[in-house]
This record gives sequence, structure tokens and C-alpha cells, in this order.
Amino acid sequence: MPARVAAVHPQWAIESGRITIEGSEFPIDQPQLPKVHVGDATARVVFASSTRIVALVPPGLEGGRTPVRIDGVQGEAPGVPGINVVDIAAPFATGLHQVDNPVFDRDGNLYVTYSGTRGQQVPVSIFRVRPNGTRETFCTGLVNPTSMAIGPEGDLYVSSRFEGVVYRVAPDGTVAPFAADLGVACGLAFDREGTLFVGDRSGTIFRVDREGQATMHASVPSSVAAFHLAFGPDEALYVTAPTLSPYDSVFKIERDGAVTIRSTGFGRPQGIAFDERGDLFVVEALAGVSGLYRLPPWNDVNDVNDVPELMLAGPGLVGVAFGSNGAVVVCSNDTAYRLSRSG
Repeated sequence: MPARVAAVHPQWAIESGRITIEGSEFPIDQPQLPKVHVGDATARVVFASSTRIVALVPPGLEGGRTPVRIDGVQGEAPGVPGINVVDIAAPFATGLHQVDNPVFDRDGNLYVTYSGTRGQQVPVSIFRVRPNGTRETFCTGLVNPTSMAIGPEGDLYVSSRFEGVVYRVAPDGTVAPFAADLGVACGLAFDREGTLFVGDRSGTIFRVDREGQATMHASVPSSVAAFHLAFGPDEALYVTAPTLSPYDSVFKIERDGAVTIRSTGFGRPQGIAFDERGDLFVVEALAGVSGLYRLPPWNDVNDVNDVPELMLAGPGLVGVAFGSNGAVVVCSNDTAYRLSRSG
């Protein structure tokens, strides 16, 4: 029986991310391991058996749907005889310092931060990246800009974890304080009624009215890194709060503040977002398994121990955002990568 490639997964990857090639009769009994190619570049093989090969995506690829092949091994890919493909996320913006999710506005512009070290005053606080990739200064003067959200009127809101303040940033980049005394203010999210929710890293989730007045909404365990917040299609608030434990929970907070657990299957969960179909995506940052994972919409057959599906492999990821027209962005601490979702 000839060697054959049957599948390549996950469907997305960034440079240095792991891809797994499954098949049969891979020639591993030779003096050298089989050579794996991603596009025209050779990938480093980190695991090999007769049915599975794991390789690292090489740097410098242009991005997009990229063929994956093994020397001397036949591939099977629907509509593309002889090869399999993986969508490579190309760098979209570099030179950043992301602590939380990036965010898209209604026009498809992406906002990313340069947060800096604690108390650091940096030249540019937030960059705006146009859909064509042009990056421009959006606002300055913020200390440790951390989390962002688009408000009901289209303004950008950003938290300063150093000051415990949430600022409102007008379309021209003008900055004004909106709410204060919010602890180590991290994650931000607006509900459908336009109410802002803010995560204090010590464990408090604040509810902030349109006048900037904050009240305690719920409490979850404290975190060693930024909280990340996202509202789901069920109007519940979902929260990640990474700790030093090998496994952390994704919390679900109902409108009345009741806290339950949505998932227990992540290590150091960080970025969190829902796509247009209502699927929940979570960035896992635990060394060795870091990547972007998907959980299906919650229903009566779900279980908190459901195994998340790996959608994108890559080291050092922090955040994720979904825009219009199928745009997907994942961020490491210093780089934003862009994909176009298909299927």
C-alpha cells in the first residue's frame, strides 16, 4: 500500500505554529525523516510516526491557502489533487504590544495597542489599521492601554490597567475619561443595551452605566494576567481569567450576575470572542498547546468538559477578533495576523 496523506489540520496556522499531517505508511524507517514542505519552504519536523507527522510552519510565507506536501507521498485534498492545504495567517500589523483582544469597528478598521510596561508613557497608544493594511496613529497619551471595545455610538473605549480608568476615544482620536476607580481594569464588553462591563484583575466584574457610574456585577477568581470579556448570542457575559493553574475555567455570567462555568478544558485562556455564527473562540496560551480553539454554541447537550477544537496553531497568542466580511485577526503580544474565513 503506497504512502498517502489523508488530512492536514488545524485549518489555520501562523509561522512557528504546529500542523499535523495524518495518513498512512509514512516512510519513517529511512536514515532521515520525511521532508515536509509548506508552500516552497521546508518545515521542521518535530514528531513522526507511520500515520502522523507534526511540523512547524516556516517563517516568511505570504499567507493564504498554502499547499502542504511530503516528499514522495501522495496527497488527497478535495478539488486539489495531490496536495493538502492550510490557511496561513500573514502578518497584518507589527511592532505592537497587545494585552487583550484587538477590535474591529463598523467600517472594518482594526484597532491595536502599544501598551508598554507598567506606567510607561509610549509615543503612540493605539494604532488604527485600515482594511488595506495601512497603519496610522489613532490616539496618544494613554498609559498602559489594555482592553478595547466599540460603544453603541461607534466610539472606541479603552481601559488603562495602570490607572483603573476607562477612556472614551472619539473618531478623531480625542480622549476623555469615562469611568474611574475600576481596579486593574482589563477586559471590556458592551451588552446589547449599551451597558459597559469591565473586568478588574482582582476578580470583580463591574457594570458601568451610560453616565460612567460603576457597580459590582459579579465576582470570579483573580487573575495573573488581563481579564478578557465577550458577550454571547445568549446575552450572557463570558470571561477568561488566566491563573497559574494548569487548567482554568471559562466563566459564564448571566444578566443577574450568577456565575457558572462554560468550560474547564483550557490552560491559561486569554483572548475570547464570538463569531457571526455564535461559536465561541478562545485563545489558549499554555506553553506547548497554545493556539485558537472553538467551542460550539451552548445547548442542552453541551458539557463543561467538552474538548475544544483546535482551529489555529501558533505560539504566544493573546487575542482574537472577528470583523465583517469574514475577517479574522489573531494577535500575539507584538503582531496581528489576518485571515479570511472560508466555509
